[in-house]
Amino acid sequence: MQNEITKSSDLLDENGHLIQKGWARKLILDYNRENINAGWHRIKEWDYYCILHPDFGISLVIADVGYLGLCTVCWLDFKEKSFYCKDQMKLFTRGKLNLPRTSEEGDLHFSNKNIVMDFKRGKNKRILSVNYPDFMDGAGITGEIELYQDPKMDTIVVVTPFKENPKRFYYNQKINCMPAKGKIEIGGDSYQFSEDNCFGVLDWGRGVWTYKNQWYWGSASGLVKGKPIGWNIGYGFGDLSTHTENIIFYDGKGHKFDQVTFHIDPDDYLKPWRFTSNDGRFEMDFEPIFDRTNKMNLLILKTEPHQVFGYYNGHVVLDDGTKLHVDRLLGFAEEVFNKW
Repeated sequence: MQNEITKSSDLLDENGHLIQKGWARKLILDYNRENINAGWHRIKEWDYYCILHPDFGISLVIADVGYLGLCTVCWLDFKEKSFYCKDQMKLFTRGKLNLPRTSEEGDLHFSNKNIVMDFKRGKNKRILSVNYPDFMDGAGITGEIELYQDPKMDTIVVVTPFKENPKRFYYNQKINCMPAKGKIEIGGDSYQFSEDNCFGVLDWGRGVWTYKNQWYWGSASGLVKGKPIGWNIGYGFGDLSTHTENIIFYDGKGHKFDQVTFHIDPDDYLKPWRFTSNDGRFEMDFEPIFDRTNKMNLLILKTEPHQVFGYYNGHVVLDDGTKLHVDRLLGFAEEVFNKW
């Protein structure tokens, strides 16, 4: 069952329960945070951006998970098959980072003595800037990237409950296929992002999660036949009886499909992956470049992420039956286990 939400409403009722459940093409439900019925330590909020050039990329994160605020910069080098990530944290932020209640407006700022990071929302664009002098053993990283977002293009939004507790939920939007331009400098090297071949994705997440969870997520954006193409695939957390998050984007329109399965060798994440769908509309092989993993175990807080960057090869089928072949489209896919 794929319940598409088309009517605007608040996200939560006065008891902290979801009013509607399913998926939508836009962020049409109001994240009325004041109706959350859970402790501050259970509220999880983040903005995650990943911008990819054929040879390199960058991901930027600002998150507030209640007991800490987190700012992360990750530089990706696809030629060298390497990555470098570094975090800055603030303890017991309890929502004080003030992440916007919508992705459509509002700015986000994180700073301390080591870093300044800003996510600014302009008309039809997003401006991401970072200045982190201590990054990469003192080489430093600085720069600004602008993402263009066509206001008419579809996105994927999921409104997901958890069977274990009706006061737990996940409200999430993914925005693919945003052309990127700008420049990042690391040490004495300069890296240029051009709208011709660079695209960004936003993972906008707000929710009250259960303590232990596991998920699978994949994303890619690029060009096929000169038109923007991308997808969001995933499963694993929450009650998905009313929807999935699986969708293909082509030339601004979303083409919803049902279920997808990630075929992974858990003993070697660098072996080729495979993706299959129950309706035959998403069939892909995946050629890994590297596994961006950074395990953490602090007893009550544990994370085991495997975000693998690589190339998708295969085909997708649009709503009208059109079959599009994909050859070496750069993206990522991940398996993550968390206790948080």
